[in-house]
Amino acid sequence: MDGRAVIVGGGLAGLAAAAALAERRLAVTLLEARPRWGGRASSFVDQTTGESIDNCQHVNLGCGTNFQHFCRTIGIDSSFVREAKLTFIGPDGRMYRFGAAPLPAPLHLFPSLLRLGYLSLAEKRRLADALRRLARTDPARCGDESFLHWLQRHGQSASAIERFWHVVLVSALSETLDRIDVAHARKVFVDAFLANRHGWEVWLPTAPLDELYGKRIEQWFASQNVIGRLQSGVRRVVVEGAGPTALAAGVELRSGERIDADHVILAVPQNLVLALLPDDWRTAPELAAIDKLEAAPISSVHLWFDLPVTDLRHAVFVGRLSQWMFNRSAICGRGNAVGAGQTNSRDPPCPPLRRGGAVSSELHYYQVVISASREVLARGQEETICAVVEDLAAIWPAAREARLVHSRLVTEHKAVVSMLPGVEQFRPPQQSPIGNLQLAGDWTKTGWPGTMEGAVRSGYLAAENVLQHCGSPEKLVQPDLSVARLSKLLFGL
Repeated sequence: MDGRAVIVGGGLAGLAAAAALAERRLAVTLLEARPRWGGRASSFVDQTTGESIDNCQHVNLGCGTNFQHFCRTIGIDSSFVREAKLTFIGPDGRMYRFGAAPLPAPLHLFPSLLRLGYLSLAEKRRLADALRRLARTDPARCGDESFLHWLQRHGQSASAIERFWHVVLVSALSETLDRIDVAHARKVFVDAFLANRHGWEVWLPTAPLDELYGKRIEQWFASQNVIGRLQSGVRRVVVEGAGPTALAAGVELRSGERIDADHVILAVPQNLVLALLPDDWRTAPELAAIDKLEAAPISSVHLWFDLPVTDLRHAVFVGRLSQWMFNRSAICGRGNAVGAGQTNSRDPPCPPLRRGGAVSSELHYYQVVISASREVLARGQEETICAVVEDLAAIWPAAREARLVHSRLVTEHKAVVSMLPGVEQFRPPQQSPIGNLQLAGDWTKTGWPGTMEGAVRSGYLAAENVLQHCGSPEKLVQPDLSVARLSKLLFGL
């Protein structure tokens, strides 16, 4: 297919758009200002251990059909492991296994819900009723109400809000419930838990992100003749003409180099978009609202112990500062057995940890994730790490016996777009007011919140627009998981 496409931004949205267009034989040039691909889904080397660590643990849910399609396309799908059961740690330290029963959706998870001992029977009844009401809610008529207010209106106790709704949504959307709109909260629960038996399943990467979205994707791009350029920051989009006939002629790099193009896709974070456009386009009604989008932080505490703390691959904490624990040594296959109900990747295990350049297989590496981590920013690094270690020790006494060899706190300050009440009015479509200029990113209008799935969808939607302009329209966005018959009957989904 004829046409030259320049994609600015090498995060998941830009990578997905590049992969889709390259498969359809467009000449693609992908530009990234940083020295690595992946955007927020990236890794860096910890100088003390030599370990390649992810800036944050990125997971995908079973309902993320487009992200899964992207991974299959570029050949990294075997580098993920499916967790068929989740382990919840209650406020009293007791463990609860959460998995699907042999029942049709939406009943498949209710036996596990009933076994959560930190919720009273009355709370579980009201919770089930609220889930039913939420599923039957028309997302187009949710208005600007916060989900916290919605829950309070529907009789949810403070305990149930903190121990159930907060646990699920803060992890999924990285925002507090008073800063989440009802429609996006509904999206999480319907798509992940109520519509299909597999929507809730968690997929974890078994390799560092810089390997998945670095070496491997570079190899795939080379096979598709994609030109990928790192450390190639863009100064501006070159726009010729004015009004409805204006076209993007290419981009100018910060070095002064110009790259001409027939199509341009801006796949950069929302706070960088307007600065790349000519002054007279920054106030265009379709674009001006981008500045009103807000972002939320996610923090990760990385811990290396000289003794194992737990052999669990993951744990979800209820009622603690720590929210998720990921046993990176176990997930990557470094000496820990895989638990029941978990599916191994076919990839070889990750390399052992390195300390001072020498290989050491004796350290045990755990990553603890805290979403919507404004409290972490207020606490500071030392206090946060101590609090997280204390969380682990309160559950697993081995954490008190083990020596903490190394630790560090990493915060992605603008990790995800905040799904605030009324946020959809500020999210632009992929088609910009300039005919051959597309926007991509989880902050654009995708029908999904700011997730990896939303980022990939935006890349595919932008690529669809490019193909439409090329005269070769094609639907690239993958269908959602099918809705179970009983879910249709009960909730009208």
